[in-house]
Amino acid sequence: MKWFEGYRIRLLLVGFIAAVVLGGGIAKADFTFGTPTNLGPPVNTSANDGGPSISADGLSLYFKSRRPGGYGDWDLWVTTRITKNAEWGTPVHLGSTVNSSAGEKGPSISADGLSLFFYSDRPGGHGSFDIWMTTRATTEDDWGTPVNLGPPVNSSANDRNPDISADDLTLYFVSNRPGGYGDTDFWVTTRTTKNANWGTPVHLGSTVNSSSAERQPTISDDGLWLFFHSNRPGGSGGEDIWVSTRATTDDNWGTSVNLGSTVNSSAHEFHPDISRDGSTLYFGSTRPGGIGGYDLWQVSISPVVDFNVDGIVDSADMCIMVDHWGENYSLCDIGPTPLGDGIVDVQDLIVLAEHLLTYPGAMAYWKLDETEGDIAYDSAADNDAVVFGDAVWQPAGGQIDGALQFDGIDDYVSTPFILDPADGAFSVFTWIKDGGPGQVIISQTGGANWLLADPAEGKLMTELQVTGRSSLPLMSESVITDGHWHRIGFVWDGSYRTLYIDGTEVAKDTQPQAYLEAAYGGLYFGAGKDLDPASFFSGLIDDVRIYDRAITP
Repeated sequence: MKWFEGYRIRLLLVGFIAAVVLGGGIAKADFTFGTPTNLGPPVNTSANDGGPSISADGLSLYFKSRRPGGYGDWDLWVTTRITKNAEWGTPVHLGSTVNSSAGEKGPSISADGLSLFFYSDRPGGHGSFDIWMTTRATTEDDWGTPVNLGPPVNSSANDRNPDISADDLTLYFVSNRPGGYGDTDFWVTTRTTKNANWGTPVHLGSTVNSSSAERQPTISDDGLWLFFHSNRPGGSGGEDIWVSTRATTDDNWGTSVNLGSTVNSSAHEFHPDISRDGSTLYFGSTRPGGIGGYDLWQVSISPVVDFNVDGIVDSADMCIMVDHWGENYSLCDIGPTPLGDGIVDVQDLIVLAEHLLTYPGAMAYWKLDETEGDIAYDSAADNDAVVFGDAVWQPAGGQIDGALQFDGIDDYVSTPFILDPADGAFSVFTWIKDGGPGQVIISQTGGANWLLADPAEGKLMTELQVTGRSSLPLMSESVITDGHWHRIGFVWDGSYRTLYIDGTEVAKDTQPQAYLEAAYGGLYFGAGKDLDPASFFSGLIDDVRIYDRAITP
C-alpha cells in the first residue's frame, strides 16, 4: 500500500533525525483514562481494603486492610505477582515487626524497595498520628523495626499519608499543623542525600491546598504530577481524586483539576497511587461493583496517539510527529508513556509504533470480514453481533477487505447495547454501497435511526434529535444511494450534530443543541429501529466503528 511505503520512508527519516537532534523542554502529552476495574479477590475482601502503593517494578502492591489476620485497627499487607500481566497472589501480612495493636495505614514503598513509609498512632509518636519508616537490607530480607521520622516532619498535630519521591529525597505528606488552610493540607520535606536529615516541611500553597480536607498525595516519577483526593467543591459527590501539575520541579504547582467522571463517581474515590511508568493509577473506592465497603481499583492511563483525531493511528499521525521532531511539542510528546519527557524523539516514535493501525476511543468495531456464520465479531470490545435473515458474507467484496451483503427484505444485524446518546460525545462511521431512498443503515432499538437515506432522494440524514425541544432531523444535500462506495458518519460533540460523507462535512447544526434523546437499546445494521419492512437496506455495509468521542475524518 502507498501509505505504508510512505510510513517506511518516514521511519528511516526519524531514525536519522534521532541520531542528530539534541534538545529538551517541558512538553507533556495529553492522556486518557480507561475504564476502572476492581482488583478483585484475593486482594479485595468483604472487609475494608485501601491505601495502595505499587512498587517500581509493578510486581508488589502494598496496602492497608481490616481483613482477618491482622493485629490492630488497620494493618499493612502486600500482594505480589510474577509479571505485570499475571494475577495478584494471596496478600501477605507484614508481621508484628511492622504492624502493631494500633493502626498502620498509608504505605509508600521507595523506588529501590528498601524503605516503606507509613503512618500510625502507635506508641512512641509525637502526635495522634505520626509518620514512620521501616527498612530492609535487600528485597529478600524481612522488614526491620519501624523508626519514627521525628521532628521537624512529625509534630504534635496529625501527620499522615506519606509519599516518597522516586529519588528518595522528597517526602510529601498531610498535616493539620498550624500554617495550613483547611482541615488537613499538603506539606513537603526534602533532604540532600538518603542518609541526611529531613528539612523543615514547606506548605504546598493555595493552588493545591484548599479550605477543605486534602488527603494522600502521590507524586509521579518525574515529579511533575501530584495526584491526591479531596472533598473540596467541584467533585462528583463524596471524595474525588484530583491532580496538580507543574512544568519543572523548580516551578510552583498549578491549579488542581478534578480527574472527571471516568475515574470519579458519586461514591468516594481516595488514596491514589500512580505506577512508576505512569501507565496505571491505583486507588480506593466505595463505588458499586466492589467486594467490601472499601476496595482497591485500578485504571489505565494511555497517551493520546491519534494526533489528527480521525479515529485511526496511521501514516498521517506519523507525518505529524516527523514534522515536529526535536521540538517541545506537547501533542506528540507521548513517550515514555503516558506523560512524555519534554521532547519529540525516538521515545515517542516507539510509543506511536506500538499503536499503529489501532483505533483509539473505539467503543466497538465490526470489521464485517467474516466468511461464514451468523456472528459479526467486535474487534474493539465484547459487543459481538448476530446476523439475521439471508445476509451474505462477501470476503473480497468490501471497501476494506470483506463486507456483508443485505437483500433489502429481512436481513439485518443486531448488537447488544453500546451507548446512550444522551451520555455525551460520540461518533459512528461505516462504509456503504448501493441502498435506496428511505432505507436505514444504522438504528437503535427504542431510540432513533442514526444513519439513513432520506425517503425522497436517498440523501444522507439522521433522525437523532435533541430532547425537550422541537429539533428536526439533520439532512444533507448529498445522495448516498448512487451505487458507489461511501464512508458515511455521524458525530455528536455535545453541542452540534454533524454528518460526513467521504471525509467531508455535509451537514451540521447551525445552533448549539442541548443533549440528544436517551435510548438504552442495542443497534441494528441494515434496518430501522422498528424493523419496518420499508427500512431494510439493500446493498453492502462494511467496517462499522463507534467512538466515545467526536472524531474528525
